[in-house]
Amino acid sequence: MTADPYSSFSSLRISHWDRIYSHARTRGGAYYRRWLTRVYRFVIPASSRVLALGCGTGDLLASLKPSRGVGIDFSPEAIRLARISHPTLTFVCMDAQKLDLEAGQFDFIVLSDLINDLWDVQQTLEQLKPYCHARTRIVVNFHSRLWDLPMRLAQRLGLATPLMTQNWLTIPDIRTIFNLSGVEVLKNWSEFVLPFWFPGADLLNRYLAKIAPFRWFALTNIVVGRPITDPTIHQPTCSIVVAARNESGHIDDLFQRIPRLGGQEEIIFVEGNSQDDTYEAIERAIAAHPNRNCRLLKQPGKGKGDAVRTGFSAAKGDILMILDADMTVLPEDLTRFYEAMATGKGEFINGVRLVYPMENEAMRFLNLVGNKFFAAAFTWLLGQPIRDTLCGTKVMWRTDYERLVANRAYFGDFDPFGDFDLLFGASKLNLKITELPIRYHSRRYGTTNISRWSHGLLLLRMTIFAAKRIKFF
Repeated sequence: MTADPYSSFSSLRISHWDRIYSHARTRGGAYYRRWLTRVYRFVIPASSRVLALGCGTGDLLASLKPSRGVGIDFSPEAIRLARISHPTLTFVCMDAQKLDLEAGQFDFIVLSDLINDLWDVQQTLEQLKPYCHARTRIVVNFHSRLWDLPMRLAQRLGLATPLMTQNWLTIPDIRTIFNLSGVEVLKNWSEFVLPFWFPGADLLNRYLAKIAPFRWFALTNIVVGRPITDPTIHQPTCSIVVAARNESGHIDDLFQRIPRLGGQEEIIFVEGNSQDDTYEAIERAIAAHPNRNCRLLKQPGKGKGDAVRTGFSAAKGDILMILDADMTVLPEDLTRFYEAMATGKGEFINGVRLVYPMENEAMRFLNLVGNKFFAAAFTWLLGQPIRDTLCGTKVMWRTDYERLVANRAYFGDFDPFGDFDLLFGASKLNLKITELPIRYHSRRYGTTNISRWSHGLLLLRMTIFAAKRIKFF
Protein backbone atom coordinates (compact mmCIF):
# COMPACT_ATOMS: atom_id res chain seq x y z
CA MET A 1 0.00 0.00 0.00
CA THR A 2 1.36 3.44 -0.97
CA ALA A 3 2.11 5.64 2.03
CA ASP A 4 0.08 8.80 2.46
CA PRO A 5 2.40 11.63 1.31
CA TYR A 6 1.02 14.00 3.91
CA SER A 7 1.62 11.56 6.78
CA SER A 8 5.29 11.36 5.86
CA PHE A 9 5.45 15.15 5.43
CA SER A 10 3.91 15.87 8.84
CA SER A 11 5.85 13.15 10.68
CA LEU A 12 9.16 14.59 9.53
CA ARG A 13 8.14 18.08 10.64
CA ILE A 14 6.84 16.94 14.02
CA SER A 15 10.17 15.21 14.68
CA HIS A 16 12.06 18.29 13.51
CA TRP A 17 10.18 20.68 15.80
CA ASP A 18 10.28 18.31 18.75
CA ARG A 19 14.07 18.37 18.45
CA ILE A 20 14.08 22.17 18.21
CA TYR A 21 11.87 22.65 21.26
CA SER A 22 13.76 20.09 23.32
CA HIS A 23 16.71 22.52 23.02
CA ALA A 24 14.61 25.66 23.34
CA ARG A 25 17.29 27.55 25.27
CA THR A 26 19.61 27.40 22.28
CA ARG A 27 17.10 28.65 19.71
CA GLY A 28 18.26 31.67 17.74
CA GLY A 29 16.26 34.66 16.57
CA ALA A 30 15.47 36.27 19.95
CA TYR A 31 15.54 39.79 18.49
CA TYR A 32 13.30 38.73 15.63
CA ARG A 33 10.74 37.22 18.02
CA ARG A 34 10.73 40.31 20.26
CA TRP A 35 10.09 42.60 17.30
CA LEU A 36 7.40 40.31 15.92
CA THR A 37 5.67 40.33 19.30
CA ARG A 38 5.64 44.11 19.18
CA VAL A 39 4.01 44.05 15.74
CA TYR A 40 1.30 41.63 16.81
CA ARG A 41 0.54 43.67 19.92
CA PHE A 42 0.00 46.68 17.65
CA VAL A 43 -2.48 44.73 15.52
CA ILE A 44 -4.32 42.80 18.25
CA PRO A 45 -5.69 44.69 21.28
CA ALA A 46 -5.45 43.15 24.72
CA SER A 47 -8.43 41.15 26.01
CA SER A 48 -9.27 39.80 22.55
CA ARG A 49 -10.20 36.17 21.96
CA VAL A 50 -7.22 34.72 20.10
CA LEU A 51 -6.60 31.38 18.37
CA ALA A 52 -2.93 30.79 17.46
CA LEU A 53 -2.09 28.06 14.95
CA GLY A 54 1.48 26.78 15.11
CA CYS A 55 1.76 28.45 18.50
CA GLY A 56 5.08 26.83 19.51
CA THR A 57 5.75 27.40 23.21
CA GLY A 58 2.93 29.97 23.40
CA ASP A 59 5.05 33.03 24.12
CA LEU A 60 3.51 35.14 21.33
CA LEU A 61 -0.03 34.16 22.32
CA ALA A 62 0.64 34.99 25.98
CA SER A 63 2.16 38.37 25.08
CA LEU A 64 -1.16 39.40 23.49
CA LYS A 65 -2.89 39.13 26.89
CA PRO A 66 -6.03 37.53 25.44
CA SER A 67 -9.28 37.23 27.36
CA ARG A 68 -9.36 33.70 25.95
CA GLY A 69 -6.29 32.25 24.29
CA VAL A 70 -6.10 28.87 22.54
CA GLY A 71 -2.85 27.64 21.02
CA ILE A 72 -2.54 24.77 18.53
CA ASP A 73 0.68 22.98 17.60
CA PHE A 74 1.44 19.49 16.32
CA SER A 75 4.67 19.27 18.32
CA PRO A 76 4.03 17.49 21.66
CA GLU A 77 7.21 19.01 23.09
CA ALA A 78 6.10 22.54 22.17
CA ILE A 79 2.70 22.02 23.79
CA ARG A 80 4.29 20.56 26.93
CA LEU A 81 6.49 23.63 27.32
CA ALA A 82 3.61 26.00 26.53
CA ARG A 83 1.42 24.49 29.25
CA ILE A 84 4.21 24.87 31.79
CA SER A 85 5.05 28.46 30.83
CA HIS A 86 1.48 29.75 30.38
CA PRO A 87 -0.91 27.72 32.55
CA THR A 88 -3.79 30.22 32.21
CA LEU A 89 -4.05 29.62 28.46
CA THR A 90 -5.35 26.57 26.61
CA PHE A 91 -2.94 24.55 24.48
CA VAL A 92 -3.94 21.60 22.30
CA CYS A 93 -1.60 19.19 20.52
CA MET A 94 -3.22 19.07 17.10
CA ASP A 95 -2.33 19.41 13.43
CA ALA A 96 -3.36 22.86 12.17
CA GLN A 97 -4.47 21.24 8.90
CA LYS A 98 -6.86 18.91 10.75
CA LEU A 99 -8.59 21.24 13.17
CA ASP A 100 -11.30 19.73 15.36
CA LEU A 101 -11.95 22.16 18.21
CA GLU A 102 -14.96 22.92 20.34
CA ALA A 103 -13.68 26.35 21.19
CA GLY A 104 -16.29 28.69 19.72
CA GLN A 105 -15.40 31.80 17.74
CA PHE A 106 -12.41 34.10 18.03
CA ASP A 107 -11.71 37.78 17.38
CA PHE A 108 -8.28 37.05 15.91
CA ILE A 109 -6.71 33.96 14.40
CA VAL A 110 -2.90 34.06 14.18
CA LEU A 111 -0.69 32.06 11.82
CA SER A 112 2.80 33.27 12.69
CA ASP A 113 5.61 31.81 10.58
CA LEU A 114 3.35 28.88 9.69
CA ILE A 115 2.03 29.12 6.14
CA ASN A 116 5.47 28.65 4.56
CA ASP A 117 5.58 25.31 6.36
CA LEU A 118 2.09 24.02 5.45
CA TRP A 119 1.26 21.19 3.07
CA ASP A 120 -1.92 22.94 1.86
CA VAL A 121 -2.44 26.59 2.81
CA GLN A 122 -5.91 26.83 1.24
CA GLN A 123 -7.20 23.80 3.13
CA THR A 124 -5.90 25.20 6.40
CA LEU A 125 -7.60 28.56 5.86
CA GLU A 126 -10.89 26.96 4.82
CA GLN A 127 -11.00 25.09 8.13
CA LEU A 128 -11.07 28.37 10.03
CA LYS A 129 -14.66 29.29 9.08
CA PRO A 130 -16.35 27.69 12.14
CA TYR A 131 -14.05 29.73 14.39
CA CYS A 132 -14.78 33.09 12.74
CA HIS A 133 -17.49 35.69 13.23
CA ALA A 134 -18.10 38.66 10.93
CA ARG A 135 -15.42 40.79 12.61
CA THR A 136 -12.77 38.09 13.04
CA ARG A 137 -9.40 39.08 11.64
CA ILE A 138 -6.88 36.54 10.37
CA VAL A 139 -3.29 37.72 10.84
CA VAL A 140 -0.42 36.01 9.03
CA ASN A 141 3.30 36.62 8.85
CA PHE A 142 5.74 34.75 6.62
CA HIS A 143 9.29 35.08 5.31
CA SER A 144 10.21 36.43 1.92
CA ARG A 145 12.14 33.81 -0.02
CA LEU A 146 14.61 36.50 -1.11
CA TRP A 147 16.11 35.84 2.30
CA ASP A 148 16.51 32.12 1.71
CA LEU A 149 20.31 32.06 1.43
CA PRO A 150 20.99 34.58 4.25
CA MET A 151 18.63 32.65 6.53
CA ARG A 152 20.38 29.35 5.80
CA LEU A 153 23.66 30.95 6.76
CA ALA A 154 22.12 32.38 9.94
CA GLN A 155 20.75 28.96 10.85
CA ARG A 156 24.17 27.36 10.45
CA LEU A 157 25.66 30.03 12.71
CA GLY A 158 22.94 29.46 15.32
CA LEU A 159 21.46 32.93 14.82
CA ALA A 160 18.08 31.68 13.55
CA THR A 161 15.87 28.65 14.18
CA PRO A 162 16.60 25.80 11.71
CA LEU A 163 13.81 25.28 9.18
CA MET A 164 12.87 22.51 6.77
CA THR A 165 12.08 23.06 3.08
CA GLN A 166 9.64 25.97 2.80
CA ASN A 167 6.83 27.01 0.45
CA TRP A 168 7.60 29.89 -1.89
CA LEU A 169 4.78 32.39 -1.28
CA THR A 170 4.50 36.01 -2.33
CA ILE A 171 1.90 38.62 -1.44
CA PRO A 172 0.02 38.02 -4.75
CA ASP A 173 0.01 34.29 -3.93
CA ILE A 174 -1.45 35.00 -0.51
CA ARG A 175 -4.16 37.24 -1.97
CA THR A 176 -5.11 34.47 -4.39
CA ILE A 177 -5.15 31.73 -1.74
CA PHE A 178 -7.03 33.92 0.72
CA ASN A 179 -9.66 34.65 -1.93
CA LEU A 180 -10.04 30.95 -2.79
CA SER A 181 -10.46 30.23 0.92
CA GLY A 182 -13.21 32.81 1.44
CA VAL A 183 -10.92 35.37 3.09
CA GLU A 184 -10.39 38.95 1.92
CA VAL A 185 -7.00 40.62 2.35
CA LEU A 186 -7.46 44.00 4.03
CA LYS A 187 -3.86 45.19 4.15
CA ASN A 188 -0.28 44.04 4.17
CA TRP A 189 3.09 45.54 4.98
CA SER A 190 6.70 44.52 5.48
CA GLU A 191 8.92 44.25 8.53
CA PHE A 192 12.66 43.76 9.10
CA VAL A 193 15.40 44.92 6.83
CA LEU A 194 17.75 43.59 9.52
CA PRO A 195 16.42 40.70 11.66
CA PHE A 196 19.45 40.68 13.96
CA TRP A 197 20.17 43.21 16.66
CA PHE A 198 23.03 45.65 16.56
CA PRO A 199 23.16 49.34 17.58
CA GLY A 200 20.72 51.21 15.36
CA ALA A 201 18.80 48.11 14.20
CA ASP A 202 15.54 49.29 15.78
CA LEU A 203 15.69 52.61 13.94
CA LEU A 204 16.41 50.97 10.59
CA ASN A 205 13.66 48.39 11.00
CA ARG A 206 11.10 50.96 12.09
CA TYR A 207 11.58 53.22 9.08
CA LEU A 208 13.43 51.60 6.18
CA ALA A 209 11.27 48.46 6.13
CA LYS A 210 8.26 50.66 5.22
CA ILE A 211 9.94 52.75 2.52
CA ALA A 212 10.73 51.82 -1.10
CA PRO A 213 13.08 50.47 -2.29
CA PHE A 214 14.19 49.00 1.06
CA ARG A 215 10.81 47.42 1.81
CA TRP A 216 11.08 45.31 -1.35
CA PHE A 217 13.91 43.41 0.34
CA ALA A 218 12.32 43.08 3.79
CA LEU A 219 12.42 39.72 5.54
CA THR A 220 8.83 39.39 6.75
CA ASN A 221 5.42 40.09 5.25
CA ILE A 222 2.44 40.82 7.51
CA VAL A 223 -1.07 40.23 6.13
CA VAL A 224 -4.41 41.02 7.78
CA GLY A 225 -7.58 39.53 6.30
CA ARG A 226 -11.25 39.09 7.15
CA PRO A 227 -13.60 36.18 6.43
CA ILE A 228 -16.16 36.91 3.71
CA THR A 229 -19.47 36.42 5.51
CA ASP A 230 -23.12 37.39 5.10
CA PRO A 231 -24.32 40.46 7.03
CA THR A 232 -25.44 39.61 10.55
CA ILE A 233 -28.20 42.26 10.80
CA HIS A 234 -31.22 42.23 8.49
CA GLN A 235 -32.47 45.74 7.68
CA PRO A 236 -30.27 47.55 10.21
CA THR A 237 -31.48 50.81 11.66
CA CYS A 238 -29.64 54.01 10.82
CA SER A 239 -28.65 57.30 12.46
CA ILE A 240 -27.85 60.24 10.16
CA VAL A 241 -25.80 62.96 11.84
CA VAL A 242 -26.01 66.35 10.13
CA ALA A 243 -23.41 68.87 11.28
CA ALA A 244 -24.85 72.33 10.58
CA ARG A 245 -23.13 75.66 11.06
CA ASN A 246 -24.39 78.73 9.17
CA GLU A 247 -26.56 76.51 6.97
CA SER A 248 -30.02 78.02 7.47
CA GLY A 249 -30.71 78.10 3.72
CA HIS A 250 -30.28 74.34 3.33
CA ILE A 251 -32.43 73.04 6.19
CA ASP A 252 -35.79 72.78 4.39
CA ASP A 253 -34.17 70.97 1.43
CA LEU A 254 -32.49 68.51 3.78
CA PHE A 255 -35.80 67.56 5.36
CA GLN A 256 -37.37 67.07 1.97
CA ARG A 257 -34.53 65.00 0.51
CA ILE A 258 -33.04 62.84 3.27
CA PRO A 259 -34.29 59.35 2.30
CA ARG A 260 -35.98 56.71 4.40
CA LEU A 261 -33.41 54.04 5.18
CA GLY A 262 -33.62 50.46 6.44
CA GLY A 263 -35.86 49.34 9.24
CA GLN A 264 -35.86 52.81 10.80
CA GLU A 265 -33.78 55.97 10.59
CA GLU A 266 -33.21 58.89 12.91
CA ILE A 267 -31.84 62.28 11.92
CA ILE A 268 -29.64 64.04 14.46
CA PHE A 269 -28.89 67.70 13.73
CA VAL A 270 -25.90 69.13 15.58
CA GLU A 271 -25.90 72.91 15.31
CA GLY A 272 -22.48 74.50 15.68
CA ASN A 273 -22.79 78.04 17.08
CA SER A 274 -24.03 79.60 13.84
CA GLN A 275 -24.04 83.31 13.08
CA ASP A 276 -27.32 82.97 11.17
CA ASP A 277 -30.61 81.40 12.31
CA THR A 278 -29.64 77.76 11.58
CA TYR A 279 -30.75 76.56 15.02
CA GLU A 280 -34.16 78.20 14.70
CA ALA A 281 -34.55 76.92 11.12
CA ILE A 282 -33.98 73.34 12.30
CA GLU A 283 -36.49 73.82 15.13
CA ARG A 284 -39.10 75.04 12.65
CA ALA A 285 -38.41 72.19 10.24
CA ILE A 286 -38.67 69.55 12.97
CA ALA A 287 -42.03 70.99 14.04
CA ALA A 288 -43.19 70.97 10.41
CA HIS A 289 -42.24 67.29 9.91
CA PRO A 290 -43.57 65.40 12.94
CA ASN A 291 -43.46 62.15 10.93
CA ARG A 292 -39.64 62.23 10.84
CA ASN A 293 -37.63 60.92 13.78
CA CYS A 294 -35.43 63.97 14.40
CA ARG A 295 -33.41 65.45 17.24
CA LEU A 296 -31.57 68.76 17.55
CA LEU A 297 -28.40 69.07 19.63
CA LYS A 298 -26.32 72.13 20.41
CA GLN A 299 -22.63 71.54 19.75
CA PRO A 300 -20.65 71.95 22.98
CA GLY A 301 -17.28 72.65 21.34
CA LYS A 302 -15.86 73.79 18.04
CA GLY A 303 -15.15 72.12 14.70
CA LYS A 304 -16.93 69.49 12.66
CA GLY A 305 -15.11 66.70 14.50
CA ASP A 306 -16.67 67.80 17.78
CA ALA A 307 -20.11 68.00 16.12
CA VAL A 308 -19.81 64.48 14.70
CA ARG A 309 -18.70 63.05 18.04
CA THR A 310 -21.63 64.78 19.73
CA GLY A 311 -24.07 63.28 17.25
CA PHE A 312 -22.54 59.81 17.23
CA SER A 313 -22.53 59.64 21.04
CA ALA A 314 -26.30 60.28 21.04
CA ALA A 315 -27.10 57.97 18.11
CA LYS A 316 -29.08 54.77 18.57
CA GLY A 317 -29.03 53.26 15.06
CA ASP A 318 -27.03 50.20 13.99
CA ILE A 319 -25.37 52.26 11.23
CA LEU A 320 -23.92 55.74 11.76
CA MET A 321 -23.81 58.21 8.86
CA ILE A 322 -22.42 61.71 8.42
CA LEU A 323 -24.15 64.11 6.04
CA ASP A 324 -22.81 67.64 5.61
CA ALA A 325 -25.55 70.24 5.72
CA ASP A 326 -24.07 72.17 2.78
CA MET A 327 -25.70 69.79 0.25
CA THR A 328 -22.46 69.31 -1.71
CA VAL A 329 -23.15 65.58 -1.30
CA LEU A 330 -26.80 64.98 -2.12
CA PRO A 331 -28.91 63.39 0.62
CA GLU A 332 -30.27 60.88 -1.90
CA ASP A 333 -26.81 59.33 -2.14
CA LEU A 334 -27.15 58.05 1.42
CA THR A 335 -29.22 55.16 0.05
CA ARG A 336 -26.15 53.75 -1.70
CA PHE A 337 -24.01 54.15 1.41
CA TYR A 338 -26.62 52.29 3.43
CA GLU A 339 -26.87 49.44 0.92
CA ALA A 340 -23.08 49.05 0.80
CA MET A 341 -22.99 48.64 4.59
CA ALA A 342 -26.08 46.47 4.90
CA THR A 343 -24.84 44.02 2.24
CA GLY A 344 -21.36 43.68 3.75
CA LYS A 345 -19.46 45.47 0.96
CA GLY A 346 -17.45 47.23 3.63
CA GLU A 347 -17.28 48.06 7.32
CA PHE A 348 -16.35 51.71 6.81
CA ILE A 349 -17.73 53.43 3.70
CA ASN A 350 -15.90 56.55 2.59
CA GLY A 351 -17.31 58.89 -0.03
CA VAL A 352 -15.11 59.79 -3.00
CA ARG A 353 -15.62 63.13 -4.79
CA LEU A 354 -12.71 62.82 -7.22
CA VAL A 355 -14.15 60.33 -9.73
CA TYR A 356 -17.08 62.09 -11.44
CA PRO A 357 -16.87 65.61 -12.92
CA MET A 358 -17.67 68.32 -10.39
CA GLU A 359 -19.97 71.27 -10.78
CA ASN A 360 -18.28 74.63 -11.30
CA GLU A 361 -16.79 76.03 -8.08
CA ALA A 362 -17.52 72.80 -6.21
CA MET A 363 -13.79 72.47 -5.44
CA ARG A 364 -11.05 74.97 -6.17
CA PHE A 365 -7.94 73.79 -8.01
CA LEU A 366 -5.55 73.98 -5.06
CA ASN A 367 -8.07 72.15 -2.88
CA LEU A 368 -8.21 69.42 -5.53
CA VAL A 369 -4.40 69.14 -5.58
CA GLY A 370 -4.35 68.98 -1.78
CA ASN A 371 -6.96 66.25 -1.73
CA LYS A 372 -5.00 64.16 -4.22
CA PHE A 373 -1.83 64.58 -2.17
CA PHE A 374 -3.52 63.48 1.04
CA ALA A 375 -5.19 60.59 -0.79
CA ALA A 376 -1.80 59.25 -1.90
CA ALA A 377 -0.37 59.76 1.60
CA PHE A 378 -3.27 57.93 3.23
CA THR A 379 -3.18 55.02 0.81
CA TRP A 380 0.44 54.49 1.82
CA LEU A 381 -0.25 55.08 5.52
CA LEU A 382 -3.32 52.88 5.92
CA GLY A 383 -2.47 50.11 3.48
CA GLN A 384 -5.89 50.37 1.80
CA PRO A 385 -6.80 52.50 -1.24
CA ILE A 386 -7.98 55.95 -0.12
CA ARG A 387 -8.92 58.33 -2.92
CA ASP A 388 -10.54 61.07 -0.86
CA THR A 389 -9.73 61.76 2.79
CA LEU A 390 -11.96 64.80 3.31
CA CYS A 391 -15.28 63.82 1.80
CA GLY A 392 -17.76 64.65 4.53
CA THR A 393 -19.88 61.54 4.07
CA LYS A 394 -18.57 58.59 6.04
CA VAL A 395 -20.50 55.57 7.33
CA MET A 396 -19.72 52.86 9.87
CA TRP A 397 -21.35 50.44 12.31
CA ARG A 398 -22.15 51.88 15.73
CA THR A 399 -20.49 48.90 17.44
CA ASP A 400 -17.27 49.64 15.55
CA TYR A 401 -17.50 53.32 16.48
CA GLU A 402 -17.80 52.32 20.14
CA ARG A 403 -14.60 50.28 19.76
CA LEU A 404 -12.97 53.24 18.03
CA VAL A 405 -13.89 55.51 20.95
CA ALA A 406 -12.45 52.99 23.43
CA ASN A 407 -9.22 52.98 21.43
CA ARG A 408 -9.10 56.74 20.79
CA ALA A 409 -6.47 57.37 23.45
CA TYR A 410 -3.93 55.78 21.08
CA PHE A 411 -4.20 58.82 18.79
CA GLY A 412 -5.60 61.41 21.17
CA ASP A 413 -7.99 64.28 20.48
CA PHE A 414 -6.07 65.80 17.58
CA ASP A 415 -8.54 66.23 14.70
CA PRO A 416 -10.97 69.21 14.51
CA PHE A 417 -12.40 67.90 11.21
CA GLY A 418 -13.32 64.39 12.33
CA ASP A 419 -12.36 62.75 9.03
CA PHE A 420 -8.85 61.73 10.07
CA ASP A 421 -9.99 60.57 13.48
CA LEU A 422 -12.44 58.14 11.86
CA LEU A 423 -10.09 56.96 9.11
CA PHE A 424 -7.18 56.40 11.51
CA GLY A 425 -9.47 54.66 13.97
CA ALA A 426 -10.98 52.42 11.29
CA SER A 427 -7.51 51.43 10.12
CA LYS A 428 -6.33 50.68 13.66
CA LEU A 429 -9.39 48.43 14.09
CA ASN A 430 -8.51 46.67 10.79
CA LEU A 431 -11.89 47.52 9.28
CA LYS A 432 -12.61 46.98 5.61
CA ILE A 433 -12.59 50.50 4.15
CA THR A 434 -14.68 50.74 0.96
CA GLU A 435 -14.80 53.86 -1.16
CA LEU A 436 -18.06 54.90 -2.81
CA PRO A 437 -17.87 57.43 -5.68
CA ILE A 438 -20.38 60.28 -5.50
CA ARG A 439 -20.97 63.46 -7.49
CA TYR A 440 -19.82 66.59 -5.73
CA HIS A 441 -22.03 69.66 -6.11
CA SER A 442 -21.56 73.37 -5.62
CA ARG A 443 -22.72 74.99 -2.40
CA ARG A 444 -25.97 76.91 -2.99
CA TYR A 445 -26.06 78.87 0.27
CA GLY A 446 -23.38 80.53 2.38
CA THR A 447 -19.63 80.04 2.19
CA THR A 448 -17.33 77.20 3.09
CA ASN A 449 -16.09 76.85 6.67
CA ILE A 450 -12.72 75.52 5.45
CA SER A 451 -9.62 77.75 5.35
CA ARG A 452 -7.43 76.48 2.52
CA TRP A 453 -3.98 77.34 3.90
CA SER A 454 -4.30 77.13 7.67
CA HIS A 455 -6.39 73.97 7.53
CA GLY A 456 -4.08 72.52 4.87
CA LEU A 457 -1.08 72.94 7.19
CA LEU A 458 -3.07 71.39 10.01
CA LEU A 459 -3.91 68.39 7.82
CA LEU A 460 -0.24 67.98 6.94
CA ARG A 461 0.74 67.97 10.61
CA MET A 462 -1.93 65.35 11.32
CA THR A 463 -0.64 63.19 8.47
CA ILE A 464 2.89 63.28 9.91
CA PHE A 465 1.49 62.48 13.33
CA ALA A 466 -0.43 59.50 11.92
CA ALA A 467 2.68 58.19 10.17
CA LYS A 468 4.39 57.91 13.56
CA ARG A 469 1.41 56.13 15.13
CA ILE A 470 0.35 53.84 12.26
CA LYS A 471 3.22 53.31 9.85
CA PHE A 472 6.34 53.75 11.96
CA PHE A 473 4.89 52.50 15.24
